[in-house]
Amino acid sequence: MTEESGTTATSAPDQPVEPATPVAATPSPVPAPGALVLAVLALGWLSAMLWSAKAEIASSGIVSMAITSAAYALPGVISASLVSGAAVSLVLGNLMTRLGIRRSTPRFLVSLVAGLATGFLAALVVTLNYGEGSAIMVLAGTTAAAATVGGIAGGLRNTLVVAAVVAAGLAVFAVGFALSYFQDPVLDLYGSGDTQASQLTGFRWFSRTASVASGLAAGLVAFGYLRIAGRRAAGRAAGTVPLPRWPAYLIAGAGPGLLLLAAEVLTRTAGAEVLRLAGALSEADRAAQSLLGGSRINHALLVLFLGSLTAIIAFGRTLRPAEESTGTPPGLRRPDRDGAEGDEPAVGAEYDGQDDAPDTARNGDPRAEAGGTTGTDPESGTDPESGTDPESGTGNDRGPADRPEPVGNAGR
Repeated sequence: MTEESGTTATSAPDQPVEPATPVAATPSPVPAPGALVLAVLALGWLSAMLWSAKAEIASSGIVSMAITSAAYALPGVISASLVSGAAVSLVLGNLMTRLGIRRSTPRFLVSLVAGLATGFLAALVVTLNYGEGSAIMVLAGTTAAAATVGGIAGGLRNTLVVAAVVAAGLAVFAVGFALSYFQDPVLDLYGSGDTQASQLTGFRWFSRTASVASGLAAGLVAFGYLRIAGRRAAGRAAGTVPLPRWPAYLIAGAGPGLLLLAAEVLTRTAGAEVLRLAGALSEADRAAQSLLGGSRINHALLVLFLGSLTAIIAFGRTLRPAEESTGTPPGLRRPDRDGAEGDEPAVGAEYDGQDDAPDTARNGDPRAEAGGTTGTDPESGTDPESGTDPESGTGNDRGPADRPEPVGNAGR
């Protein structure tokens, strides 16, 4: 490109370039400690629930009694299927993390396959061992659906929270099993007798006891697992993985209650046919199903709120004040001039006469105001600048050599 004569080529001024906005990176999932152990325990609990339901249905003999037994066993089987699907999905998620697969799409597909595989095996066991009938088919299909939902939930990126929910769910199952084993002594303790009113009162107090114990166990187990697993994961990642904050403890403590609510939703939707068949047998069966359904909802809500509250309180007990976290002893703090707290000077430190000078030297000394503008001390009559007593004419002990040298350009 040619330039015309007599003109000068000038370059355009540099335009300010705005800094690019940093994009927050999505945190990579970390392996959840003990996922394999949790999966084994969850699958064992699912097997125990399937065996118990099979024993109840097989011992009934009559078709109507088999339907009632299937309706009673349905919520427990669904809850165990949810936890099992989540635990198996968690194990496969840990395997993918160790293999370096961190993208969301393949992890979701693997979680879905894990839930489907767990549900298919559970449904196959129900179909082959429970006999025939519409109630049995509904039980098998609902079990497969619950395991699939649990597998999808187990593929979430926050694997530590998912593992804490699985561990807390297993703790709730253990508490329920222990209380059911000692059900008769507990009912006798609450006054359950031969009358229907006393039996109903004893059952209500037994349900409340089970809910409170399950909620406390869920919160404590969720807090303990998340506390230990979070520190271990942060230590292995050399500090790049932050420790779990209070929302993680809140969700982990409420997780078992959410699982129970999800199991109740699946029971009333996918397993609605079984409940309808069981309630159509008689008025007593319909009333019993309604009473059990309300009791399960109250139990899930109590576990949800008590579990989350217990986990938050346990997490709050681990917090320390800011003084203790920074390592500053509270005894070496004093109030500053504005009322805030400041640190005392260290022992043996040099004093420069500036930081801790009295406030009167800065805000104006009333004695100096009384002495006029000559800078004469009103008590001794000594001029601090010249060191000369105006009455006697004698100087003080401090000579010019003892005074500090003026700083250069101090008056500019």
